[in-house]
Amino acid sequence: MAPIRSFIFDIGNVLVPFDFRRAMRRIESQSAVPMDHLPPQVKSITDAYESGRIGRVEFLETIIAALEYKGPEAEFVAAWEDIFEENAAMTRLVERLHGRYPLYLLSNTSCIHVDYFTAKYPVFRYFSDAVYSHLARCTKPGRQIFEIAASQFGVNPGETFFIDDLPANVATARELGFQAFQYDYNRHEELLAQLAALGVAGIAE
Repeated sequence: MAPIRSFIFDIGNVLVPFDFRRAMRRIESQSAVPMDHLPPQVKSITDAYESGRIGRVEFLETIIAALEYKGPEAEFVAAWEDIFEENAAMTRLVERLHGRYPLYLLSNTSCIHVDYFTAKYPVFRYFSDAVYSHLARCTKPGRQIFEIAASQFGVNPGETFFIDDLPANVATARELGFQAFQYDYNRHEELLAQLAALGVAGIAE
């Protein structure tokens, strides 16, 4: 196996765990839709936004209508973006890798969330570049977004370690030659063990 020369990180449930139920709880008092029985179009609207098929204005118009939300738009945005928390163990790992390896981001996400988490969490300052699905107009686990990332970052997949929480995304990365790891933030030590086995030094807690 080739030595690791760069890292690509997913964001949600890797760098920052998230829970959309937090947003739903904050808006339910001003919505006519039961939060435990969301209409199916909510997911399709969110998917369209994260894939770049619709922009911020259209997303907010359609999601607010689908949820029959009657409150101020600013309060809806505040609820929608505040779904994350820091993964302190991963922040420490990123800090140790920074300066020794190029670090990149590859995520299915939206401009509302990017604006929020890059401003709130200092860990994002350690990354040299990012490919976000809403700008690339394609999403994981499709191959295209991985190919865009490899080209944009100028990395060799065989020498690049990719970390993601979803098995389908890890599978595509491996098909394209990346060294890929399925991450569970409740079992962070498994990632450290894998990196140590691959010769990545200086990462122990």
